[in-house]
Formats: sequence, structure tokens, C-alpha cells
Amino acid sequence: MLRLTAVLVALVAVSSPAAFAEDEEPKDEEPTLSVKRLAEEFSDPLTTLPQLFVQDVYTPKNYGIDESTNRVIARIIVPRLPHYSFFPFVQLIRPSFSLVTLPEPGGGTRTDFGDMQLLDLAVIPWPSRDTGLYMAVGAVLVFPTATDSIAGQSAWQAGPAFGAIYKGLPGWLFGCLIQDPISFAYTSPRHPRVGLVTVQPIVFRHLWRGLYVKSGDASWAFGWRESSSITMPLSFGVGYILVREGWPPINVFVTGEWTAYRQFAPLAPQTTVRFGLTVAFPQFRPW
Repeated sequence: MLRLTAVLVALVAVSSPAAFAEDEEPKDEEPTLSVKRLAEEFSDPLTTLPQLFVQDVYTPKNYGIDESTNRVIARIIVPRLPHYSFFPFVQLIRPSFSLVTLPEPGGGTRTDFGDMQLLDLAVIPWPSRDTGLYMAVGAVLVFPTATDSIAGQSAWQAGPAFGAIYKGLPGWLFGCLIQDPISFAYTSPRHPRVGLVTVQPIVFRHLWRGLYVKSGDASWAFGWRESSSITMPLSFGVGYILVREGWPPINVFVTGEWTAYRQFAPLAPQTTVRFGLTVAFPQFRPW
């Protein structure tokens, strides 16, 4: 975690002067406008901007255990536009991978690969773009790729997914991403069935140049199987967009998270800090 933080600080120190220099050009405001647009794209779950996303999720306090935990999440966003796809609509493919660090019963910690998730959304061509409202429907798949049972759910899962965003207010973005993976096969008969609806509310506000604030990294989880556990965390974060000639756009952010409500969840994060780095590749956008 400390190594990732050092990398983010170094990127800010190296790239910020160039980004400010671009924004302060009095004769051309396009860089400033493009930075605002990039800030929205980095926070938009329905974006068509190809991205590589890396996030370190450090939880110093947990409910149910006295030790801290850590997750490193890597995600790729691959948009498929109609001209380059077999389908007559925009398709968004988002595979996610994770490394999970958890305490061992006898002391110490161990790091294992977590389950892989694949989100596939199709953007609905209506309502009109003039309304600022965009929606998408699709499916979410979870593959039990965890190298240890404590690092994953040991279940093959598939279910519906829905996303919506609203861009009608300048500088603002509101949205949500809903997923409901349902288990249908298991790697062991001892593992319970999985049914968990996650709702990721998103509120974004651009402030100045590349600076923005957001609440969009926390996901509310509602279990509808026998356990029926509920967790509702709240998050708030700040981020900055780095734009430098010859470099791909870079987004760095830090977010704090606190579980405001918990019911029937014996194990759950209490406080969490997220350090994130996202790199965009606009030159590959048509694909």
C-alpha cells in the first residue's frame, strides 16, 4: 500500500505542472474542457473510454476480526462501438481481477488470488442524448478463481446487471450500477449458496481544472438468501486528472469509506481507504 501511495505522489509531482500549464493557456480553453470531460469519463460506469484501473483497498478495521485486510483490484474497460462490433449497440466489457491479503488463524497474513468478475453491459439507445440520461443492461459473471476458500466465494455465479447515469447538470454526474450475481454451481458442497444484490451509487462533482470530488466507490450489499445480510458503506474521495503531452491521461484518487449500516453480517469492513490509479487510452476508443 505504501509503495502504491509513493507512486501516486510521484506521478502528481511530475505531471501536475504540465497539466496546470495547459489549463492556464489564455488563448485555448480546449485542454480545460477536455480535462473536465476526462474527469467525468473516469467516474462514469458507462464510459466508452478504454481504461486500465488499479486500486489498493486497505481496511485497517473490520467487524468480526481484529486484523487489517487489503485488496488490490485490477480492472480493464473494453468498449465495443457498433461500427466495430457484431451488435448494433455500444457494448461495455469489464473484467476484474484481485489479490486478497487476509490474516491467518495462527498469526501473520497470506495473499491469494480472488474471484474473477466479468461485467458485460449493452447501452440502451434511448432516451435521447439531449436528456443527459444514459442506461445499460447486461449480465455479470463471477468465476471461482480464488486460490484459497477464504479469498473467494467458491461458487460459479451469473446474474443481471443494470447501470444508469445522468449528465444533465454541468459539472455534475449522478448514477448507479446494480449487479445481482446468483450462484448456480460450487467448487465444494460445503459452501453456502450465494445471492447478493450490490448497488453502487455515484455522485461526482468537478471543481477546478483537473480536481474533482466524488462518492462512488462504495457498494451497498443486500443478501437475499438465507443469511440476508446487509451492509451500507458511505464513501467520499478526491481525485485529480493529469494531462501531459505525449502521455496517456492519468487519474489518481484517494477515497475514505465507512460502513454506516450493518445487519446480520458477522464479517464486514468498518473503515476503508482506497488509493486508485487509472490510465486511459483514447487512441483505442473506436475499438
